[in-house]
Amino acid sequence: MCTVTLSDLTFARPDGPVLFEGLNATFGPGPVGLIGANGAGKTTLLRLIAGRLRPARGSVTVTGQLGYLRQDLTLAAGQQVSTVLGLDPVRDALHRIESGHGTEADFELADGNWDVEERAIALLGRLGLPYLADDVTHLDRRLDTLSGGETELLGLVAELLREPDALLLDEPTNNLDSVARERLWSVIAEFSGTVLVAGHDRELLDRMGTIAELRRGEIRMFGGNFAHYEEIVDAEQEAARAAVRDARSDVRKQAQELIAARTTIDRRRRYGQKMFENKREPKIVMGQRKRQAQESAGKYRNLHLDRVAEAREQLAHAEEQIRDDREIRVDLPDTRLYPGQQVVELAGVELACGPTVDLAVTGPERIAITGRNGVGKTTLLQRIMAESPAVPWRLLPQRLDIFDEDRSVAANVRAAAPGRSDEEIRARLARFLFRGTAADVPAGALSGGERLRAALAVLLLADPAPRLLLLDEPTNNLDLPSLRHLTEALAEFQGALIVVSHDQRFLDEIGITRQLELTPDGLTEAPSAPC
Repeated sequence: MCTVTLSDLTFARPDGPVLFEGLNATFGPGPVGLIGANGAGKTTLLRLIAGRLRPARGSVTVTGQLGYLRQDLTLAAGQQVSTVLGLDPVRDALHRIESGHGTEADFELADGNWDVEERAIALLGRLGLPYLADDVTHLDRRLDTLSGGETELLGLVAELLREPDALLLDEPTNNLDSVARERLWSVIAEFSGTVLVAGHDRELLDRMGTIAELRRGEIRMFGGNFAHYEEIVDAEQEAARAAVRDARSDVRKQAQELIAARTTIDRRRRYGQKMFENKREPKIVMGQRKRQAQESAGKYRNLHLDRVAEAREQLAHAEEQIRDDREIRVDLPDTRLYPGQQVVELAGVELACGPTVDLAVTGPERIAITGRNGVGKTTLLQRIMAESPAVPWRLLPQRLDIFDEDRSVAANVRAAAPGRSDEEIRARLARFLFRGTAADVPAGALSGGERLRAALAVLLLADPAPRLLLLDEPTNNLDLPSLRHLTEALAEFQGALIVVSHDQRFLDEIGITRQLELTPDGLTEAPSAPC
């Protein structure tokens, strides 16, 4: 039985605080969804398990062979397919053997790998990359000829070729179309060992048998899928909010009783002082009474101080159980479009990747563009921009690379809206949860969730205000709070949307009015089923 065990795992980033301190967890056979906010350390944890990072203390134990599909595979654009698949040494050895120039080392390397090319081709076909599987010469293609989704599937093939007992997948559905997602899901379902999937894809997480939440440096396991996890957390949060209300009420009560106690003590002190001044009893008796009164008053006061401190401690503990549920609240009347108002008009436009498209967008339509990986969805967005839409527009790219990284959040917004005063910019940024000094943080220092909110602020507070938003796979790499923030912001947007996405649940939540599928033959109305 394959297991992954973390024992007393401790790790700190070189330039940051301790991320994990004495972390313990065990992952057994079956699919486990690893969730957590951006910055919680999901990717770091996978890298520690895979041996790409070394812990400061503790250990990681894996029984069996480990496969690791990392998140940044698309950055190796200059590599060949065979290199990503790890076939180069074996292919070279096999070719030398076939030509009669094989060495003893070549035969050792080829032992057990005589059919490696055939196995690779079979897996490529199974995962929806048949054009790479048609001929072994296609294994020499470069990654930059593939789409992001195709590269992701290629990386998965590379790991499966190693026949691992445990599989680590970091955001595996990024850039995958619906067909590719189904193939990925089938691979996970059929895998007999441990599968640890880090991600925020709610459809994928709903297919997990266990959810492992990484929060505040600790892992908490939830039996069941993501929907079950949400039910548990929602119930806990309702109880936590009730506990906070009770704790706040108790703090007020204890504070009032402390005030009353101090009033009583002051009254007694004044009475005692008056009696002492009148000298109605012997001096020694009066002195003894005064000492007793002081001791009694001190105990009485300390009792109420302790009760106030205890009530505040209970409140702090109750508030710690409340998750950060702050919401973006924006008012965007300048983005309003009216029915019939022309926004985009493409007629017989040929895309560089092949399809010829016709597209008309009028009024505040919300259009989803779906389609297979590599068909040209991002190219379509680029062509729309090149054709100069009839209204002001803005693009939210996949990588959120719209900032001057060295300038602050406020300075980036100011560059997009030079006509607005600094006071107005900061007031509006507060509604995107950048309050006070948070607006002065350089863009390059933002976390993933902060980066999304800053990007939304730059786009939506721009001058002139955009009346058309183009979004390219906007939910990739978003944690669940950030996804909620994006949905909230788009709910307030009153212009037109053109969204490239395969996340059907997200499309439903933002109120898509038309769903179009891009195929090699052009744009067609997509079926009502998930994309």
